[in-house]
Amino acid sequence: MFKGMFSGAAILLLGLALPVWAGVDINTAPQSELEAVRGIGPVKARSIIDHRALHGPFKSLDDLDAVRGFGKATIEKLRGELVVVPATVKPVPVKQEIRWSRPKNH
Repeated sequence: MFKGMFSGAAILLLGLALPVWAGVDINTAPQSELEAVRGIGPVKARSIIDHRALHGPFKSLDDLDAVRGFGKATIEKLRGELVVVPATVKPVPVKQEIRWSRPKNH
C-alpha cells in the first residue's frame, strides 16, 4: 500500500517540478510567475509585462535588453530561468467539399 502511495507522490512531485525546469515564458507569464524567478523582483516583472503590452511578444530573450532594468549581464544570468515560447499560429479552417460518385459499369 505504501509503495503505491510513494510512487504516486513521486510522480505528482515530478509533474509539478517540470514547468520549473522548462523556464518561465516571458510572453505569457503573469507578474507572480516572473517574480518567482531569482533575480526578478516586482519592478522588473512589471517592466516585462508593460513592455510586452506596448510592443507585442518577445522574439528572443535578447529582446529583454530593451526593457528598463535589463542589461546583457542580467539577461545572461537569467538565460536558464526564462524562455520565449513562439506564439502558436491558429490554423485556418479549411472548407473541404466531398463529392461522391458512383463507379461506372462498363
